[in-house]
Amino acid sequence: MSDEITARAGREFYTFDGRILEVFGSYPKRFHVRNMDLRVTGPDRKGRRTVEIVAGSPEAPAAQHTWHHSSEEWQQAQGLEALLQAVRAGIASAREHGA
Repeated sequence: MSDEITARAGREFYTFDGRILEVFGSYPKRFHVRNMDLRVTGPDRKGRRTVEIVAGSPEAPAAQHTWHHSSEEWQQAQGLEALLQAVRAGIASAREHGA
């Protein structure tokens, strides 16, 4: 992947270049596909979704970062689902190639 994907959801701005996911907001964070796991849960009964990133290997997680998005934020976050799918694909590819 050579193109950067971006999306905004609530106060967070997400960007992914195929290897590095960056989340800019109150406390900017960077994650490499070889050192992270990604989960998206929801929607709950009110339509809220949670994006959870665990830094570190799956066997020895180092830190957990969680962002909660309201139904309205998620609906207005154009491109966020595609960005998160690309991140998942990047993680899977890194694991497949022995990372």
